[in-house]
Amino acid sequence: MSQKVMAIAESINIMGKRSGTAMKERIQGPVQEMAKEEAAAGASYLDLNIGPARKDGVELMPWVVQTVEAVTDVPLCLDTTNMDAMTAGFKVVKNKELTIMNSISAQPERMQNLIPVAAEAGCNVIALLWGPDGMPRDSNERASMAVDLMMALSEAGIPNEKMLFDPIGTPITLGADQIASGLEFMMMLADIAPGAGSTVGLSNVSNGVAEHLRKYLDRTYLIMLMKYGITTAIVNAYDTELMAICKGERQAHVDMVHAMMDGDDPDPSTLKDVALQHYKTYKALSGQSVFSESWLEL
Repeated sequence: MSQKVMAIAESINIMGKRSGTAMKERIQGPVQEMAKEEAAAGASYLDLNIGPARKDGVELMPWVVQTVEAVTDVPLCLDTTNMDAMTAGFKVVKNKELTIMNSISAQPERMQNLIPVAAEAGCNVIALLWGPDGMPRDSNERASMAVDLMMALSEAGIPNEKMLFDPIGTPITLGADQIASGLEFMMMLADIAPGAGSTVGLSNVSNGVAEHLRKYLDRTYLIMLMKYGITTAIVNAYDTELMAICKGERQAHVDMVHAMMDGDDPDPSTLKDVALQHYKTYKALSGQSVFSESWLEL
């Protein structure tokens, strides 16, 4: 049976080349074209990321929401660190119950301000495991933050089924330990929050790596997370191979990596092309080989 992951397309972003200028100058065309392209690629959600938007977030988020909703019915994921902008976006979004709020972190201020907005909207919530002191150190700290977030969301009447826990993907350039901690947390999630979903900003794992190599890390990392039942992932919907993994069309590669995670390695001399890429990339992501940008050539 093939495993599938719902793709949250990440490219409509204030930092993006095409979308960023268009968003800043309020030009609808490029944003709408990208929304249609991501929808056609098979995205389950479109992430609309306006960043901190300190100056004009309260106008910008509703503008982006309405611009995209004019051309597609794909549900949205509203993404900003500006709490007022998030609230403004939820005032205008059409299908509030299907929308994802990205995100409520385990920081008191964000919990106090955004949980009531999410409860009123009845939306899905990304529960980001980022606390008052920043990044959790290990899987136990992630678990502790997850419990705090779950309790606060539950008290507001938000059911586990509306929660998507994000263990935080960290760059492989910082080492494999945090990647392992995130996977350990994923193993614990079903016990911590029965019925809850999960997500991750997939491209974080390849942050800082040469652009042409990033896709290999993102793809294998997604497969590793799939072993522990990741339900959604924030992805580059323009990567057709990555989207094929999300759609359950690369089960042989998924099975191979999952077997490796159980200690059952194939003979690399029997592997070709994409299978070999996943093999070498898994070795780097799991810390079994030292990461360098020549990992695929070794």
